[in-house]
Amino acid sequence: MTKHSPEYKVLMVGRILGGIATSLLFSAFESWLVAEHFKRGFEAQWLSLTFSKAVFLGNGLVAILSGLGANLLADTLSLGPVSPFDAAACILAIGMAVIIYTWSENYGDSSEGKGLLTQFKAAASAITSDEKIALLGAIQSLFEGSMYTFVFLWTPALSPNDEDIPHGFIFATFMLSSMIGSSLASRLMARSSIRVESYLQVVFLVSAAMLFSPVAINLFMKSSGHKGGSLTPTGRLLLLAFCIFETCVGIFWPSIMKLRSQYVPEESRSTILNFFRIPVNIFVCVILYNVNAFPMSVMFTMCGIFLVLAAVLQKRLMMATEKPKTSDWSSDRAVDSEAEPLNM
Repeated sequence: MTKHSPEYKVLMVGRILGGIATSLLFSAFESWLVAEHFKRGFEAQWLSLTFSKAVFLGNGLVAILSGLGANLLADTLSLGPVSPFDAAACILAIGMAVIIYTWSENYGDSSEGKGLLTQFKAAASAITSDEKIALLGAIQSLFEGSMYTFVFLWTPALSPNDEDIPHGFIFATFMLSSMIGSSLASRLMARSSIRVESYLQVVFLVSAAMLFSPVAINLFMKSSGHKGGSLTPTGRLLLLAFCIFETCVGIFWPSIMKLRSQYVPEESRSTILNFFRIPVNIFVCVILYNVNAFPMSVMFTMCGIFLVLAAVLQKRLMMATEKPKTSDWSSDRAVDSEAEPLNM
């Protein structure tokens, strides 16, 4: 509703409400799903398949259809740029009614009856006391921060001279790449011999290379485009790199959901997930505020460095997950050693 107002303050209130809605979207549904999954006694490995399908259908197929629908409302039917938001509100209202009347409620295990401050303290304590949760939060923040920054950079990167590029087609291509990535993730997670902690390191390094590519390409190739022209050969090469990055994004989402279901405690999962999003939002706001202060090559380089750091932290997370196995083996060995004289 605030989108219809020309007042800046009203629009800012709308963005605050939108931020709250986004936090709910990326935390409440996942928390409900994990809690309900185990409440019904389903097998833990089924979550991987559910997460990959959610990314494939939701972040991929539905995103493409939403883009086409928004283009139909705003351009073809000439209803204006606010019409897609109105349509989204109507669809969300329908979804709300379906959820209220068909979904069973769950509140987690121990957060019920706790105040907001108590839940935040419990979440902060879980993050600081468990290295795996802290590493997972840092990895997620680094990747998502780079991903959301990329959203604002890909258009000027592909059209440095204000070329007339097909934004809708490119967006649909990105979403198709993300769908391919989520499909690959489901196949990877289905293999018991391949650990999520292991292949995500490769995903982060490939993502970093793809975001470093604009810097490298601009060093060796000069854009020959002109204002109003079409996508240049340099732009096509960058588009290929960006599609590979979006494929990595498609692999990342179901994989990170799987890791969160393993390491983040159920009783404070929703609060912890929102904790993870705080540094992402701060980072993106700082980037947007200073977007004109840095060359685009610096922005892409910074995102690439963040993804390399995510790969390093992912390696550390893998080592941390192997520690309990080592300690358990050591304790079992100690028990066996104490029992040996009795056996003799």
